[in-house]
Amino acid sequence: MISKLEILNAKILIVDDQEANVRLLEQMLSDAGYTRIASTMNPREVAGLYRRNRYDLVLLDLQMPGMDGFQVLEGLKEIEPHGYLPVLVITAQPGHKLRALQAGAKDFVSKPFDLVEVQTRIYNMLEVRLLYKQLENYNKVLEQTVAERTAELSESEARFRRLTELASDWYWEQDEKGHFTKVYGPVLDMLGITVDNLMGESRENNGARWNETEYAMFKANIAARRPFIDFVYSRTKSDGSLQYLMVSGEPMFDVAGRFIGYRGIGKDVTESMHPK
Repeated sequence: MISKLEILNAKILIVDDQEANVRLLEQMLSDAGYTRIASTMNPREVAGLYRRNRYDLVLLDLQMPGMDGFQVLEGLKEIEPHGYLPVLVITAQPGHKLRALQAGAKDFVSKPFDLVEVQTRIYNMLEVRLLYKQLENYNKVLEQTVAERTAELSESEARFRRLTELASDWYWEQDEKGHFTKVYGPVLDMLGITVDNLMGESRENNGARWNETEYAMFKANIAARRPFIDFVYSRTKSDGSLQYLMVSGEPMFDVAGRFIGYRGIGKDVTESMHPK
């Protein structure tokens, strides 16, 4: 929410070639409690003033000599090509209202002024403008936060990978259907098998066969969504020798408690199973 104090401290620029109109609007705004009021009777100064000060509201007279309000609007649109253009036009010509709105103005007031109407429209426009700026700032903070969190997660994942590589031969993740989604480490080259054969998805590969009993025990753990630690399973290689692999894994669940897969680590423990 935008407070009344924030609205009264908003930056306002009055643009009118008639000094009497400028003084009238300045007095009206001052009496209403606005504290940051600027003015110019030279429409050619508006773009530069706006670029330097980024006013929250521009009260713009449309009928001015040398450079009318529509030309001023075009100059402001070049500064804010994709942003919110906080312009309230002032006109005595009913036919100019629609044209001004089509040119980018957000609202209008008619001459001669109805002070209550002018005050109400100014207040409402400033509230919308400040809400828009608040949303812009929030989005920027959100984008920065997301970028920082993404960088932190990437670094965390990199550290985790380095740690698991020190403690194991590979790190793995499966989705809820048992398909491998991540495999880090030299396991595939080391075993000479494909990802789908890594933990028995196919129990035969290049002449090697997984132990059926051990494979059934492993699948029972997965089906029951149980964690397992240092589970050893083996395969008989094509030359008749046995290769032993040890894996640890845990089920993963999302914030709603829905099972989304497994993750874990694995090692080739053949040498430790057959000490020299």
